[in-house]
Amino acid sequence: MQTLAPDNPETLSFDTEVAAVDGHEVVLNETYFYPEGGGQPADRGVIDDLAVTDVQKSAEGVVHTLAEAPEFEAGETVHCVVDAAFRTYCKRAHTASHVLFGAGRRVLDDVGYAGFDISEESVRVDFTADTEITDERMVELERLANRAVWDSLPVTWAYEDTQSAREREAVAFNTKTEEGAMADADEVRVVTVEGWDVAACGGTHVANTQEIGPIHVLERSNPGEGATRVEFAVGPSAIDAAADLHVAAREGAQRLDVAPPDIPEAVDRLTDERDELRAEVADLKSELLSYRLDGLGAVDRDDGRWLVGAIEGATPNDLQGELEGYVGDGVDGVAVTGTSGETFVVVATDGDADANAVVQDVTGEFGGGGGGSPTFAQGGGIPVPPVEVVGYLRNGD
Repeated sequence: MQTLAPDNPETLSFDTEVAAVDGHEVVLNETYFYPEGGGQPADRGVIDDLAVTDVQKSAEGVVHTLAEAPEFEAGETVHCVVDAAFRTYCKRAHTASHVLFGAGRRVLDDVGYAGFDISEESVRVDFTADTEITDERMVELERLANRAVWDSLPVTWAYEDTQSAREREAVAFNTKTEEGAMADADEVRVVTVEGWDVAACGGTHVANTQEIGPIHVLERSNPGEGATRVEFAVGPSAIDAAADLHVAAREGAQRLDVAPPDIPEAVDRLTDERDELRAEVADLKSELLSYRLDGLGAVDRDDGRWLVGAIEGATPNDLQGELEGYVGDGVDGVAVTGTSGETFVVVATDGDADANAVVQDVTGEFGGGGGGSPTFAQGGGIPVPPVEVVGYLRNGD
């Protein structure tokens, strides 16, 4: 016995005879409950006022799991009610996935259907395509999908010979949920959104796209296997998501003192200004750092002339290029310490003295760690103030 739900999506109340009972699990002689499958969740509802918590396909038929063990037995007649609100949501969401895929056929090249799923808050369709799904194309997918809803396109379903359906290029097969289930079937159920999309599908659907309501694309992600996942909301969730986006755009426009359509241009202008300011700050930091380095005291160590001192307000990364510029012209090495979280030391040499050896000497004396090459090395995590490191470096030979 298979479910009658896909071909009778409006049937929400029915009486039928119980075929078998096993604890909380019930098999009916016929059922209009939809079992989980094909990306669509199981229907909810009641059987003789006992809540149905799950519906699954099995070798014995469609198994309905109840919240508690029933008192009725096999052979008795029971009254069944499918949760109308959840069935309606699933019908709309499932049909919306076909509409969105139809939009994908118009926006993307060599598009394929690689997966589908309905959750409480959103729906997702996995596309394979030669075309990248950019932000602009996501907006176009949403626009076209909502246009198909507005156009009130009839939605029908019929059964076709499986081989014939596969030979029809217009029929989309969901490679994740349909091909395996239908591989050995003599016929396949084909759902048609008139003039928009045709797909092999065993789910429940609305009779007209106008019943779907608004569709709002949320985001895209990469689930692997060469697919792009597009998540979207339907109905009230779509209305709320679109409203949140509208509010965010309005608030952003107000802060930028522009109209919402002018936000991108305003952001570009601010980005350019930010980049210019960052460049100016970097130049000023470099000038300030050079000024401080110019004030380093000279000492004799390692048979050469060294510049040694402490500098605050700089990181090891800030110092690397600056120190190397001071080596030469009578300076054999530069050693600078400072704090960036904890005390650090940075050393640059002309190669006659080993910068790495100097760092290892400092960290060996005080603690911490680090390393580098003979001409540049750095250490960090030194648990003493910079002044102690400077004193140690000045007294080294």
